[in-house]
Amino acid sequence: MAAADMDNMSGARDPALEARVNALLVGAIDMHCHSGPSVMPRMIDHIEALEEASGAGMRALLFKDHFYSATPVTELLSTHYGHLRVTMLSGVPLNDAVGGLNPYAVDHGLKLGARLIWMPTFSAANHIRHNRHGHMLPTRMSMRPARMLTVVDDYGRIKDEVKDILDQIAAFDAVLSAGHLHISEIWPLFEEAEKRGVRRRLVQHPTYTIGATYEDIAELTRGGAFIEHSLCMFIKESRFQYYPGEELRAVIEAGGSAQTILGSDLGQVNNPTPVSGFRAVIRLCIDLGYDDATIRGLVGGNAARLLGLSD
Repeated sequence: MAAADMDNMSGARDPALEARVNALLVGAIDMHCHSGPSVMPRMIDHIEALEEASGAGMRALLFKDHFYSATPVTELLSTHYGHLRVTMLSGVPLNDAVGGLNPYAVDHGLKLGARLIWMPTFSAANHIRHNRHGHMLPTRMSMRPARMLTVVDDYGRIKDEVKDILDQIAAFDAVLSAGHLHISEIWPLFEEAEKRGVRRRLVQHPTYTIGATYEDIAELTRGGAFIEHSLCMFIKESRFQYYPGEELRAVIEAGGSAQTILGSDLGQVNNPTPVSGFRAVIRLCIDLGYDDATIRGLVGGNAARLLGLSD
């Protein structure tokens, strides 16, 4: 389904509202763009996502795939599509496909330009336990089963290879994402990361799979971490709407709007495109009573601060 069709699913909209939505979308940053190619079913590729974002006036896209680092792709696209004026970023997902908790993959990715390192996502022990039926991450063909990776040893201490990775992240001033680790693993990980000079820390969809409470979210942001919520889990247009729209206010207020980021987590088949998802969540934020300055922070400004993008 075309982006314009997805945006018009609910019929005619108020022109004044749509003008406001479009204005708020200018400068937005999607830190969770699941475009393809991928072994997972995708409805939009990296170039299409880039062109759509450029047409909407978005500032940046961060491409995420659970199986590979898209950093070489973003480097290539930046060379040939710079005229579209969208900053393209990616990172390294520490899943089995790159060797798991692999300092060599991190070394290569950061030196090529990776801006973010994800701790294990689909290979995380927490993810595998939480999604034991394997329905969360369908692939177009059967893949080798993931190992159950964790960042702590049998005594709850951060593993040496993880300490090595944290040192690399600190040296490049990159972003550490907790991936799909359980909240009980995130606490010692972030404590060790802070000791080692990692300034940029991120927890994504904390109430989904991660097991974080509102109190956890509040403590994380007090400690300087940013919280990213997957907007696809709150908008009615998404087949991944796991929470009522009103819940978005609760999770934003738990961590504070200044440390909260909304990322699309979109690109899958039979879902809105990332830009369509952003338009939907901006409408939702307006319905929830947020002013324009707050919404701009949620959809772009806070992500820019986390990523260290200059004004």
